[in-house]
Amino acid sequence: MKVIKYRLFEKSFQKAPREIKLRFNERIRIFYQNATDTVLENHALHGKYTGYRSIKITGDWRVIYKETNNNTVVLVNIGTHSQLYG
Repeated sequence: MKVIKYRLFEKSFQKAPREIKLRFNERIRIFYQNATDTVLENHALHGKYTGYRSIKITGDWRVIYKETNNNTVVLVNIGTHSQLYG
């Protein structure tokens, strides 16, 4: 699986607290092994994010991503629930 990080994701990730960055690294390893692992709470999004998916980093932090047709995942953004969907 190839992973591409949008500039928005990179900027948001740099602003995230250290503990969120560490948790992201744990979760992304799980994602690489099994994207449907229940700990990730991986699910499709609706509304303005139709066609995108979300995985859980912590109770409030999420990563929005999009799958492409050639085994590539594009990380779009990371943030709290209210930052991303509010």
